[in-house]
Amino acid sequence: MILEIAQYEHPALRTKGRTIATIDDAIHQLVADMVETMRAAEGIGLAAQQVGRPLQLFVLDVAQTKEHPSRMRIAGKSVEFDDMMPLAVINPVITPFGRIRAASEGCLSFPGLRGDVLRPMAVRVKALAIDGSSLEFEAEGLLGRAVQHEFDHLQGILYLDRMSPPDLANLPSQAQRLARPVPPS
Repeated sequence: MILEIAQYEHPALRTKGRTIATIDDAIHQLVADMVETMRAAEGIGLAAQQVGRPLQLFVLDVAQTKEHPSRMRIAGKSVEFDDMMPLAVINPVITPFGRIRAASEGCLSFPGLRGDVLRPMAVRVKALAIDGSSLEFEAEGLLGRAVQHEFDHLQGILYLDRMSPPDLANLPSQAQRLARPVPPS
């Protein structure tokens, strides 16, 4: 089922997600609905907050492209991450690392708006997979950026908060008012 995506001032977007204690049928259905919603909106990631559910959960479906390269490593070995997509990430803990770089980001909760955001180029993730097993990986490139963007949602942080001041100044005043600047990850 396609869910409604929370936009702009929806309170769930600023709510830190609750830890998921049990991965039950309701969580499985929510993940399936989030993947369907994300794909219908032509997105690459979607956090539970964006569908009005403040939980520690996001989904990703990042295709490997030459325009937006990504890498994924599990236990230090490169993997074909396309085989792992879509990916549900539950109760994540992340550790960003590497050089900080600005790149253009958008968000399904702010349709049509884009701006440069400073983020480290890579991230380590420890989480649970949808089957309840441990999920640990490193991601770089677009995948690494998407993980950090979605993780921010789980903390009630918006990409507007990390946007460069010149890019933020070019957004509509409604979006500018929502920004609460935070330092780069």
